[in-house]
Amino acid sequence: MRGKKSTSALGSSSAVEDYLERILELIKLKGYARVVDIASSLRISQASVTNMVQRLDAEGLIKYEKYRGLVLTSAGETLARSIARRHQLLSDFLKLLGISEEVIYHDVEGMEHHISPPTLRAIETLTRQLERRPALLEKIRAQTNAH
Repeated sequence: MRGKKSTSALGSSSAVEDYLERILELIKLKGYARVVDIASSLRISQASVTNMVQRLDAEGLIKYEKYRGLVLTSAGETLARSIARRHQLLSDFLKLLGISEEVIYHDVEGMEHHISPPTLRAIETLTRQLERRPALLEKIRAQTNAH
């Protein structure tokens, strides 16, 4: 369970972010996203997905046509790409530290909705620096894995 839902300036909650991220993934993978595909991939009811999709449509993040599927608006795509980038950056950082895939998945799902832009920028900078310093990275991994 996650704690409080975070909100951004766009009124985006972590649930909204999860939906947008999943919609973008489905569009990249299949070329389209339908309610049934979103429900299946998020393991929730089609009725719940329909409600959220209608909300996303009302917020101007997607265009939804009943029985036809949906597409991201330019605002929705921009937000979805930002969410996906944040997710990837956090995953890459933890992977770099030698954290297991299972732990990374769990941790990133919790962190990605609650991390501030300054902290994310710091992690990005640290990731780039660690990639350039393999000896330091190995030292950190050795200490992390020792605990």
